[in-house]
Amino acid sequence: MKRLLVHICCAPDATVGMERLSRDWDAEGLFSNSNIHPLEEYRKRLKALDTLADEMGFPFAEDPYEPEVWVESVRGLEEEPEKGLRCEICIRERLRATARMARDRGFDAFAAVLTVSPHKNSDTINRLGAEAGEEFGVQYIPTDLKKLDGFKRSVELAKQYGIYRQNYCGCEYSRNRGELSTVPASPKSKGQRPKKTERSR
Repeated sequence: MKRLLVHICCAPDATVGMERLSRDWDAEGLFSNSNIHPLEEYRKRLKALDTLADEMGFPFAEDPYEPEVWVESVRGLEEEPEKGLRCEICIRERLRATARMARDRGFDAFAAVLTVSPHKNSDTINRLGAEAGEEFGVQYIPTDLKKLDGFKRSVELAKQYGIYRQNYCGCEYSRNRGELSTVPASPKSKGQRPKKTERSR
């Protein structure tokens, strides 16, 4: 089975994303999300993914958490709305990081679970993924994981596994503007200090 590196933005999206992508691929995850603010929130989401990876049995790696680099990359776009240019730059850089790792570690292709969210434009994500794939010479697998009740399935699986479900996209600007999801966060998962080591199952 061919190897697929999957960018994971959060554990809830990874539930249905890894469930579906693992049917045809030897799928591994990458948690590359320096956009997440504050640090406590980053820890919560990382711990939730650690729990999910244990439950579902997939390995994942973690990129260094460098929020200052992310803030600089979107400087001047602080007032952009959700799905605006700031979000596009954010997604592009995370997919570029995934494509780079996929190339360097000999994966056959890469993908992303971002398309589970009803708040994200799948066409934009797939365009940015294809561009990153062309840049780094590795195949991008387009998805639209919200189809076939993908988001509903992610809510069900998150509840089943008892994992933390966030109520905003991730960055300080989406948090400050109150760009909340329609699903309340679970209180079950508590934060931990982010690690810089690769996880394996």
